[in-house]
Amino acid sequence: MACRAAVRAAIADLPTGGVVLVAVSGGPDSLALAAALAWIAERSDRTAGAVCVDHGLQVDSDQIALRAGDVCRALGLDPVDVIPVEVPADSPLGPEAAARVVRYEALAGAAQRHGAAAVLLGHTRDDQAEQVLLGLLRGSGLRSLAGIPPRRGQVRRPFLGISRAQTEESCAELGLEPWHDPHNGDSTYARVRVRQALGDLTRDLGPGISEALARTAEQLRADADLLDQLADDAVSALGAGPWPVAHLGALSAPIRTRVWRRLLIAAGAPAGQVSARHTDQCDRLLTHWRGQGPLQVPGGLSVRRVGPSVRIEAPHTVN
Repeated sequence: MACRAAVRAAIADLPTGGVVLVAVSGGPDSLALAAALAWIAERSDRTAGAVCVDHGLQVDSDQIALRAGDVCRALGLDPVDVIPVEVPADSPLGPEAAARVVRYEALAGAAQRHGAAAVLLGHTRDDQAEQVLLGLLRGSGLRSLAGIPPRRGQVRRPFLGISRAQTEESCAELGLEPWHDPHNGDSTYARVRVRQALGDLTRDLGPGISEALARTAEQLRADADLLDQLADDAVSALGAGPWPVAHLGALSAPIRTRVWRRLLIAAGAPAGQVSARHTDQCDRLLTHWRGQGPLQVPGGLSVRRVGPSVRIEAPHTVN
């Protein structure tokens, strides 16, 4: 009932009669989500379908995806797409991130084909806690500590307030036999080590660790959203470069860091390659300028200060 209530709340604002898809790997989280959506769709004027993505990274992955699709059909979901994808073996992002990129592309394609209003993912409160702890260990900024967003575009995550234990109990109550991903026990993955560490913390410090981390993410997300909005407003006010040092310098440091990131990405720097190191170096052109030369940043760009202004230059414009 908790799973059903979470799904009902997550799609309550969607127009009735539309299509809602759920991403299903066959694991307990996504199966519980699929079952909850199917139950709600049966009692409302909604079309509920599923997308099962085969990443091809494990033996018999195609059979696992086909079985997940069969379970979804048995639950009453329709349409059900089983989509094989190819994860680049040499991706600089690493296997997990590369798989995530192609998975989201497949989900977006399915949503477009079926005219879906939303795609539901089965991330739980435990996943949220792991994400926050990963951000802490990496020394990431506020946005990373804000964790997994409950919504982004068409994607919605109804189970961020539901525990992994609840999804497993839901599957047991419904007689569903989930597939357990062997990668979830492979400690070569950082996320698996964080999951194990959370288990150790819970054992040593008592229950409630995951709930506290998830609650922290929710609180920090509101702060991060506000800072991002202020940064967007500042970028709009700055306009096209070059930008007066006085105008950038008048912004508070947390806003200015975000502004630098936006300016670099808008100029052509790959978003995934712009780090805090790059934005800090750019900021030193304002705060600690001693006549230093241009900075080299991702995308072959250079950032330089010329007297009272700074500019970002593409490779062909550099003197």
